[in-house]
Amino acid sequence: MSSLKFGTSGLRGLVVDLVGDASFAYASAFFRSVSGDGPRVVVIGRDLRDSSPDIAATVARAAAANGVTAIECGALPTPALALEAMRRSACAVMVTGSHIPEDRNGLKFYRPEGEITKTDEVAILAALQEGADTSAPVDTSPATPELDALERYQRRYTDAFPSGILAGLRVAVYQQSSVARDLLADLLAGLGAHVTPIGRSATFVPIDTEAHRPEDVAFIRDVMASGEFDALVTTDGDADRPLVADGAGGIVRGDVLGLITARFLGADTVVVPVTAGSALEQSGGFREVVRTKVGSPFVIAGMEQAKRGEAATVVGFEANGGFLLGSDVALAGGILPALPTRDAMLPILATLAAMRAAGTSLADLVTSLDAGEMASDRLPDTPSERSSAFLGRLREEAFRLQFLRPIGAPESVDEQDGIRIELDGGRTIHFRASGNAPELRCYAEAKSAREAQELVRWGLVAAAAHMAEAN
Repeated sequence: MSSLKFGTSGLRGLVVDLVGDASFAYASAFFRSVSGDGPRVVVIGRDLRDSSPDIAATVARAAAANGVTAIECGALPTPALALEAMRRSACAVMVTGSHIPEDRNGLKFYRPEGEITKTDEVAILAALQEGADTSAPVDTSPATPELDALERYQRRYTDAFPSGILAGLRVAVYQQSSVARDLLADLLAGLGAHVTPIGRSATFVPIDTEAHRPEDVAFIRDVMASGEFDALVTTDGDADRPLVADGAGGIVRGDVLGLITARFLGADTVVVPVTAGSALEQSGGFREVVRTKVGSPFVIAGMEQAKRGEAATVVGFEANGGFLLGSDVALAGGILPALPTRDAMLPILATLAAMRAAGTSLADLVTSLDAGEMASDRLPDTPSERSSAFLGRLREEAFRLQFLRPIGAPESVDEQDGIRIELDGGRTIHFRASGNAPELRCYAEAKSAREAQELVRWGLVAAAAHMAEAN
């Protein structure tokens, strides 16, 4: 049985299931699903996994087999590829597994107007089931190379941010195997920061900006213990999720980076998934906060709806820190054009710029937001049917009251994506099935980090016990 499936952002699965015929078939299905929707051109990019070049070459062959001109952009961030696709009014396919381990990989698909929707996923799967006409010979000529897409993405920021906006900041750039590792160092240095590249890796490092690995947390704290840096920055594998740590090595939550960035940009409408912290509403700095299901397609749909209303500046972000810019924004250096796909560069630059403008440390800037504390963890190897059965019981009021009795009383329930429960004392606990893996995830929010972590630990133990009894 194949591991390949669509999750919250693209198709993912084991490399052994994706290489060869499978990547050809899925790419072909995508091209057939968008046939007749504009120019027959696709830009192709990839991350730095060992398996990505071969899969990208297979996607190019699939393009040729379906009458689509392939433009090969090489290794570059996913948002840079999306920007190039918008410039050309072309489709795009990014070969990346994002933050998941190297034995897995994936495909992210873009229509000329941006990321595919859940409706597009259904159309791709339908085209996959229909199969393809293999009677015509496949053109094996190489794709046309595009060497300037990465430079155009870098200019997007150097043209909008003043050249000295980060002057005086000492920033460690944890390069690891991020596809943006050189770009990030060059961009920060070009905006005035004193940059020290560290931790470059020849093998893939699965940096997850939301569920941090203990070894990553320890490495960052050890680096920052020297006192030499004001901040440390890095990204996940395809550079659409940021990670920023303060001078003491404390990793700033992704939704807090989003809050800082939205304020820096002067946004009046913010669209976020239900997993983002409640500080957005409590901050009082925005005209409207819109909550969606987890996943960039849902955030993008919410942004599009907000733009049809009275909102002047619409932005969105996810709890992992990936930031989506729905409107053009005027900055001190120039206009920053809209880019409605997850991006790591903008929240990194905006957070560092906000820190310098405030004349304070990053830790003090975060403290001033009074954003509370959040924690999350997961139950691995939990089949979707078990998660679904548990979430179904939580929807029953009588069971919910009994289940939650050890930790408090529920005050409100949000069933938009899993079950998110507001408890007494300004706390929340949220259970949802992962969209990418057989996992049940638990999120909690509280006044202190310890209390949030205890809520998550309790939630996973209690959920596991209930599912064991149900079996």
